[in-house]
Amino acid sequence: RRPSRCYRYQKNKPYPKSRFNRGVPDPKIRIYDNGRKKANFDEFPYCIHLVSGEKEQITSEALEAARIAANKYMQVQCGRDQFHLRIRVHPWHVVRINKMLSCAGADRLQTGMRHAYGKALCKSARVNIGTILMSIRTKPDHLGKAQEALRRAKFKFPGRQTVFVSRKFGFTKLVHADYYKLQKEGRIIGDGVTVKVMTNHGPLDRLAIFKN
Repeated sequence: RRPSRCYRYQKNKPYPKSRFNRGVPDPKIRIYDNGRKKANFDEFPYCIHLVSGEKEQITSEALEAARIAANKYMQVQCGRDQFHLRIRVHPWHVVRINKMLSCAGADRLQTGMRHAYGKALCKSARVNIGTILMSIRTKPDHLGKAQEALRRAKFKFPGRQTVFVSRKFGFTKLVHADYYKLQKEGRIIGDGVTVKVMTNHGPLDRLAIFKN
């Protein structure tokens, strides 16, 4: 296959797999969550993101390589149940190749740029500036290790990326201060790896006063 530098830029229109676009090879990346993915929302309060600095395409092969690199480092340094790593982008855009023959006598068989619409080659994710590529949620002791894991994953991607320590509580949408405030008020409802915030509307039996 061609090197990924040939398909780095977003030149063409989005081209997903569909009933019109059949015969697409499966993406290399199959696992999007690693570590202790079923850990409750309050077990891993800190979150680190790997953020894209360019508008580009990232192949499924690169995503898989980055996942393996980050997961291996975290498992060795922290233990497999001390983190939850998640790949945040999905490769759905199909990349095409107009195959040329390179053997002797190819010029007789080849059509050149006639019928140049290519065949499906692989899948890639289309990312923008500021798109989060990977996230790790973990405990405060392993914050530095998680940053190093994502720094190592950066080498598998083209372009520039930045490692950010998030202000949010784990994979939730709440900043730490807001989370603790709402928790004190008893308005946090667990929802797996994230949380729901109880509003002032809805059934009364949700409130602490009516539970006694």
